[in-house]
Amino acid sequence: MQAKYISYQETGSFSKLVLDYINNEEQLKAFYSYRPDMEGLAEAIENRNFLGDRNTLVEVLKTQYQHLQPNKSVTKNIELLASDNTFTVTTGHQLNLFTGPLYFIYKIVTTINLAIELKMAHPDKNFVPIYWMATEDHDFDEINHVSVDEKNISWIQNTNGATGRLSTKTVAAAVLAYQGYLGISKNGKHIAKLVEKAYLKHDNLADATRYLVNNLFEKYGLVIVNADNPSLKQLFSKIIAADITQHNSSKNISESSGNLESLGYKTQVNGRDINFFYLKDDLRERLIFENGKYLVNHTEISFTEEELKAEIDTHPERFSPNVVMRPMYQEVILPNIAYIGGGAEVAYWMQLKANFDFYKVDFPVLLLRNSALLIDKRSAENLYSLGFALEDIFLPVEELKNIWVRRNSTAQLILADETRAINSIFDQIKLNAYKIDKTLSVSTDSAKQKTNHLLANLEKKLFRAEKRKHEIALAQIENVKKRLFPSGTLQERILNIAPMYVNYGEDFLSSCIENFEPLGGDFTLLLP
Repeated sequence: MQAKYISYQETGSFSKLVLDYINNEEQLKAFYSYRPDMEGLAEAIENRNFLGDRNTLVEVLKTQYQHLQPNKSVTKNIELLASDNTFTVTTGHQLNLFTGPLYFIYKIVTTINLAIELKMAHPDKNFVPIYWMATEDHDFDEINHVSVDEKNISWIQNTNGATGRLSTKTVAAAVLAYQGYLGISKNGKHIAKLVEKAYLKHDNLADATRYLVNNLFEKYGLVIVNADNPSLKQLFSKIIAADITQHNSSKNISESSGNLESLGYKTQVNGRDINFFYLKDDLRERLIFENGKYLVNHTEISFTEEELKAEIDTHPERFSPNVVMRPMYQEVILPNIAYIGGGAEVAYWMQLKANFDFYKVDFPVLLLRNSALLIDKRSAENLYSLGFALEDIFLPVEELKNIWVRRNSTAQLILADETRAINSIFDQIKLNAYKIDKTLSVSTDSAKQKTNHLLANLEKKLFRAEKRKHEIALAQIENVKKRLFPSGTLQERILNIAPMYVNYGEDFLSSCIENFEPLGGDFTLLLP
């Protein structure tokens, strides 16, 4: 595949905060530690003060991989994590069914590519790409469906616990429906077999996701972490206890959020007084402090402060960080220097820096994941034949239609010259009227305004009439826009990897690896 790069600004799809961050706006500098460039990454490496335990991390990973038989690249990277000169580059995501939208794939590709670039820049050090599975998340409705061929495939299941622990016994119908889409081509059968082995040969969603993602990316040495683990939680237990009893994160994040909002930025997450859940079996419920006791919401479970501290010490795995504390847990247990996230993630991480500073945990370099639009051959040919450049497809559909009509109309559709001429006449009339009676200038202005309104309506009618003459071309514009922007949004936010893999096989992933530039600061257009 070939690649073309355009600025994020040109896509019209990214928030002001993200664009300001990319453009190094001064007012955002208080909300992060290092710039997302090679210089900033070098500073992060130099200053990294790792608070975790490398041996514990390695042993946990070896245990999690023992039934998977990882290849040499993954095995080597796990072992390298025991060395002080090894650092991680991390992305995290929920356990979306069959990997979910394409941006799941793009986050991992960006992470792998940054690790490769860092190794080239710092050959004396090692950099391991990490996919952090959000196994403790309990919002099953967000991950239980996938969009293929303009249809939704859903996994019907009731649960209130951590999705990583969810049994896969009821997923067979969703697997069968997904395989039905994949068809009988060589590529389709290959990914169908992977999905079948992942979801029907593993007992829970965490193991199923690890199997599928590992098979897609193990050749690049990607290491997959499930942090729902007692040994890893023990490394975080002091912060868990301090934050639940002192409400530090609530105060710190609230202040940062207020500061961001005062600068005109929209905040993404809201902290609570207690930013941890109680996690057990099929239960993940908020902890609440009431009347001197710590209560587990919607249950009869409660703790005094001493009982709570004892529970954290004995069973740290029962305390699950929410969205504002999970990043800190990650940075405590991984020797991490960079986090790869989408626009909303980059925004909410900026709400967290003050809390990292409070707990003296290093804040990583924040990098916006690579975004891409794959423009199939048919769509590219349509755009070229209509006289558009590829990047024009990001314009609103009505604007594209109007541009085409203006370029291809034989009639004069824009009445700008005529409007200026008429306004000039009215200005002269107003001057003459003013000489006769000063109050007549108001009537002249009113007549001028009505005339301009009539001309504007006439211009619209001319456009509509001209559009009716070009129905085929305008329908073609609409169809290309719908193909490339399903449901009116970026392709990567809706489409699953399935059609890409069926059409292009392993070439799709290798092309992403080849063309994505983590530090490039641009949106990627991919052309087969």
